Order: sequence, then structure tokens, then C-alpha cells
Amino acid sequence: MTTKSLLPSLLLLLLPVLGFSPAPKMPDFRLRTVVLDAGHGGKDPGTHGKKNKEKDVALSVVLKLGKLLKEKYPELKIIYTRKTDEFIELHERAAIANRNKADLFISIHCNSGPAHACGSETYAMGLHTSDGNLNVAKRENAVVLREDNYLKKYGGFDPSSPIAHIFFANVQNAYLDRSLSLAQKVENHFESLDGKNSRGVKQAGFLVLWKTAMPAVLIELGYLTHHKEEKTLANKEGQDKLAKSILKAISRYKDDAESGT
Repeated sequence: MTTKSLLPSLLLLLLPVLGFSPAPKMPDFRLRTVVLDAGHGGKDPGTHGKKNKEKDVALSVVLKLGKLLKEKYPELKIIYTRKTDEFIELHERAAIANRNKADLFISIHCNSGPAHACGSETYAMGLHTSDGNLNVAKRENAVVLREDNYLKKYGGFDPSSPIAHIFFANVQNAYLDRSLSLAQKVENHFESLDGKNSRGVKQAGFLVLWKTAMPAVLIELGYLTHHKEEKTLANKEGQDKLAKSILKAISRYKDDAESGT
């Protein structure tokens, strides 16, 4: 054996002596626990269409998605922040995910806007790149005003202040790549639905994503304020299609994450 061929073995033997140790092999990632969060609930109805409320549509889609996930992946632990029409504070939704050491957090909502606005949007935590992103975050975060002692719980956070939202810009940075990866997969699958308009992947400062210590996305399924889209969001067939699309996105995400790609 030549001196050159011995060098790698000698270096491995010397590293501990010199105070270094080889980097430990990272454990293989497995998607084991997913937290599904139906936005709003109870005294907080969320946005309104002509006949439907955001809290009801979000809960229905979340329950359908959870059932589909369990059928496809029986070993997967599915946790719901709510399974009924109840009010859950934003910080508690994140706490549920953290206490259960979730691998993924998905919050589902419906949007509102001018009568012509329609289509889905999927958000990851980050800076607002437009006034539209900021307005969506401000509307979703305004639920804290319904909580007792919200100023104390959220460190004086004012949901109407653009400056306050910028504070959250880098909190989820460690999970940003995977969050954006899932968000893109969700929008890709929505885009493949007949007649469905995808408004793309976006970033904004959502309180419900702020304290989650795992990849996390907030999905705006569509606009309840759009006449045609409200009908799709409210009927069983439309909700089934949305839940199945999110399932496909999670499946692709799971495959990529577990294969290390």
C-alpha cells in the first residue's frame, strides 16, 4: 500500500486526537406528523361570501384532507387544531404543532377582495413583496383582536401596522426552502384543476406561521367574494377536488423530502 493511499485512513485516526470528529450522519427524514389547521372558527367567522363563511369552508376541506391522508398513509399521525366550530387562538395553533413535534403545518383559509378577484394563493412566511400580500396577512392576523390580552401575548403586535409585520420576516428562515417547495406543489396541482386560477406562491408575515418550528404554509383556497368561486368552494365536489389536490402536493413533498431531493 502506498503512502498516498494511507493518508485518508491516517486522517480519520488523527481527527479525534486533534480535537475534531467526523460529522455525524444525519438521520433519514420521515414525514411522521402533520398538523392541519382550519382557519378561524367559533366567534371568528373569517371572511364572508353571499351565503358562506370562511370558517365553515376551511373546516370542511381540512377534514376531507385529513381523511384522505390517513387512507393513503395509515402510519401518518394527523393532528387537527380544531375539528368543530370552535375559536382557537393563533398562538395555540402553532403551539399544538410544536408540542406534537410536527413535521409539517398546513393552515387552510379562504380569501376576500374585489368582486372580480379569484384564484388560489399559497403562502410561506416572509417579507411582503406587495401591498396585496400585506393586506391578506393583515386580514388573517386581525383575529388576534378577538383574543383576550392579545397585546401581552403577542408582544404589543398591532395587526394594522405594516412595520409590525416586517418583524416576522426571518423567523421561519430555517424552514423556508421546504415551505416554498410545498407551496409550489400545492399551486401546481390547483392549476391543473379545470377552471381553477392559481395566483401563485407568495410570502407574508402570518402570525399563525410565526412560531411554528417546522415547514409551514398557509393556503388561500380561493375568493368567497367571487360569485362563481364561492359556489365551487362551498359545494362537496369542489371541496373534494381541492382536498385531493393538496393531498397530491403533500405526497410529492413527502417523496422529495424523504429521498433528500
